[in-house]
Amino acid sequence: MDLRLLATVFGTVFLAELGDKTQLATLLFASRAGTSLIAVFVAASLALVAATAIGVLAGATISSHVQPKYFSYVAGVGFILIGVWTIWRV
Repeated sequence: MDLRLLATVFGTVFLAELGDKTQLATLLFASRAGTSLIAVFVAASLALVAATAIGVLAGATISSHVQPKYFSYVAGVGFILIGVWTIWRV
């Protein structure tokens, strides 16, 4: 296993997930009185694993048809456009 890749992916995804709507939704579910925190944790974890699996499979499928550098360009432009759109709305 490539530990550098593992650390890079973990750090990137961890930072991207902090404070996002998924974390806020999980926080709201966990804050309800009488809620099983284990059930919330397991359900949220399984949802993240399922979403990540879809991303990995989609990435593997796309990379067999498109060179990864072009996919990186598209993703970069997409993030820039989202940032510009977010600033524009403010």
